[in-house]
Amino acid sequence: MKIKRGVQHKYFEAVYEGRKPFEVRLADFKCRDGDTLVLQEQKEGTRKPTGRKLECEILYKFNTKELAKFYTQKEIDKYGLVVLAIRRKYKYKR
Repeated sequence: MKIKRGVQHKYFEAVYEGRKPFEVRLADFKCRDGDTLVLQEQKEGTRKPTGRKLECEILYKFNTKELAKFYTQKEIDKYGLVVLAIRRKYKYKR
């Protein structure tokens, strides 16, 4: 399935350059691993499309409602949540 969503220029560029391997979205749509997220660049400070698009594969989905299993609402209110882009570190033997 393809899901289309607009994204502001600076975030589009970060994905395009490979610096932002994640996307934070309101969970107002259904998707699953393997679906395609089409990011449509928007002109800075507007919602007007520039015409540039990126197709991204959804690798993993995590809904923040699941965080209630791990943290209390009081903890979330006090510290907030953070989204981290991570990748596994590899050590190569020479």
